[in-house]
Amino acid sequence: MEDQKHKLKLVNKPTVNDIARVAGVSLATVDRVLNRRPGVRAVTVEKVQQAINELGYVRDTAAANLARQRIYNFLFVLPDTDNEFVEALSKQIVEQSRDQLIERTRMKIQRVAPFDPQEIVEILDALDSRDIDGVAVFGPETPSVRDAVKRARDKGVPVVALVSDLPSSDRDHFIGIDNVSAGRTAAQLMGRFVHRKGKVLVLTGSRLARDHLERRQGFDLVIAEDFPHLEVVASVEGRDDPELIYKMMPEIFETYPDLVGIYSSAAGNAGLIQFLSDGNISKDLVIIAHELTPLSREALSRETFDALISQDSGHLVRSAVRLLRATSDKVPFNKAQERIRIDIYLKENLPP
Repeated sequence: MEDQKHKLKLVNKPTVNDIARVAGVSLATVDRVLNRRPGVRAVTVEKVQQAINELGYVRDTAAANLARQRIYNFLFVLPDTDNEFVEALSKQIVEQSRDQLIERTRMKIQRVAPFDPQEIVEILDALDSRDIDGVAVFGPETPSVRDAVKRARDKGVPVVALVSDLPSSDRDHFIGIDNVSAGRTAAQLMGRFVHRKGKVLVLTGSRLARDHLERRQGFDLVIAEDFPHLEVVASVEGRDDPELIYKMMPEIFETYPDLVGIYSSAAGNAGLIQFLSDGNISKDLVIIAHELTPLSREALSRETFDALISQDSGHLVRSAVRLLRATSDKVPFNKAQERIRIDIYLKENLPP
C-alpha cells in the first residue's frame, strides 16, 4: 500500500480521486472536507487530511473556481479626498480591475469622508458575503471600526487594512509599509540634513490615523536617541486639507521662529508646497515628506523638498487582491511577495 501511495505521488499530480482512494472515502466526502462543509466526522476529516499530506496534494483553486464559474468581488474603501496618493491608489484600482477581469476578479471603490469612522462602520455593516468576497479598508483605527471589522469577518467577509493598520481589530492582513520604520527613516534623514540647533515640526493628517501615529513614534525615538540638538514640537493636524495647512503655516512660523525642519508625515502636501513656494521661508529649512506623486516629485526636483519616503501604490493594490483572494480561498500566500518596501527618493534618484 505504501508503494502505491509513493507511486501516485511521484508519477502523476495527485487528484481528488487519489485522495478518496487512499483515505477510503467517497468523492463527495473529500469535497466536503476540502470546502470545510459541515457533516463530516472528525475521524473522517483526519483520514482525508492524512491522505492529502501523504500524496502532497495541492488544490488548484483557479481550476475549481473556473469549474464553479466563480467571480471574486472585492471592495476598496478609500478616503474621499483629492490628495494625490489616494488618487494614485484609485487609478491603480481602476487600471488593475481591467487586467483582473481575465482572473475573474471585479474591483469596486467606495469613498468615505476622510478620517470619518462612522461611514466606514456603515459600509462594513452593510456587506453581504453573498455579494462581496473581501474588502480593503483605508481608514482610522477606532473602537467602532474595530467592532465593525469583527462583524464583517463573522459574516464571512475577509478584511484587510490598507496603508494604515487596524491592529486592534480582527482584520486578516495589513498591507503597507512598516510605518514606525518609515518614521525612523525620516528622522535619520532630518538629523543628517539639519546642521544647526532648532525645532522640528511634524505635520500629520489626523491623530486617529494609525500610520501617522506610528510614523511620529518612530521619528521621535530616533531624534531623541541620535540628534539631541533637535527638538520635535507638538504635531499639527492638517486633515489632508491643503487650504487649512496653507492658512496654518504663518502662525506656525510665528510660534516657532527657530524652526529648522518639517516632517510631513501625511500625504496631503499641496498646502505645504504652496506656502513654501511663496518664497518667504529660509532656504535651509529641511523638508522630509511622504509619497512620490506628481506634485511632490516637482517639489523634490525644485529642492522645495529634500527627501521623500514612498510606497508603491501599484504593489499595494496587487497585494490587496492577492491576499483577499488567498483569504477567501483559505490557501497559503507568499509573505515575501506581499512585503511593501520603503522607498527613499532624493532629487538625484527620481525615477523617469
